[in-house]
Amino acid sequence: MLGGRVSVRQPAKGYRAGLDAALLAAACDAARGERVLEAGCGVGAVMISAAARRPDAVFVGLERDATALALAQANIAINGLEARVSAVGGEIGGGAAPGAPFDAALCNPPFFDDPTRLRAPHPAKAGAWMAGDGLAAWTGFLARSVRDGGNLTLIHRADRLAELVALLGERCGSQQVRPIHPFADAPAKRVLVRAVKGGRAPLQLLPPLVLHSRGGAKHTPEAEAILRGEADLAWR
Repeated sequence: MLGGRVSVRQPAKGYRAGLDAALLAAACDAARGERVLEAGCGVGAVMISAAARRPDAVFVGLERDATALALAQANIAINGLEARVSAVGGEIGGGAAPGAPFDAALCNPPFFDDPTRLRAPHPAKAGAWMAGDGLAAWTGFLARSVRDGGNLTLIHRADRLAELVALLGERCGSQQVRPIHPFADAPAKRVLVRAVKGGRAPLQLLPPLVLHSRGGAKHTPEAEAILRGEADLAWR
């Protein structure tokens, strides 16, 4: 990842981090000394990539799956980030994350709540794809885990944007939405959403990121620069 600056070991079968993880990491703008939580960190791809981009911030990942947690801890060591990146075991529950409050939180929540919405995933992918307690549990947990004035950044399916905005709006404001389009002439498939705990500014719909151009290179120049770590996904 990041043009070779980051190496991540992942399971040969089951869920593997990819484009969504790279975009979420690029959307992290943590400042010097800030502490960032990643809820459901999996093998650590997001927080390790974000830490490579933000060398003065501290990252903590929370993961319930023992196999993924062990890989995350190994990946932190592989990338030499033990001094400011850690992964701990834990559930998305009724309270807040260990070590809360954080200055910011990152999350790529499971995309589905209803098992009838898709063909049953491979058992190794089920935990990453299916949210047993629903999206509300994830947004509530994130909001409880950050300080007042802290921000939450999530990547999710574009068709769940209305639900995500409504859930975040119960505890947060100053929401910003950046659509992610596969092509300039195709509907968005993903959205990045940023919210501020206690924020009061109106919702902003930011310019989209277009990933591919038809008949051109694999990625648009903007997307390629972001994926290689040469540019950030800015919120301004």
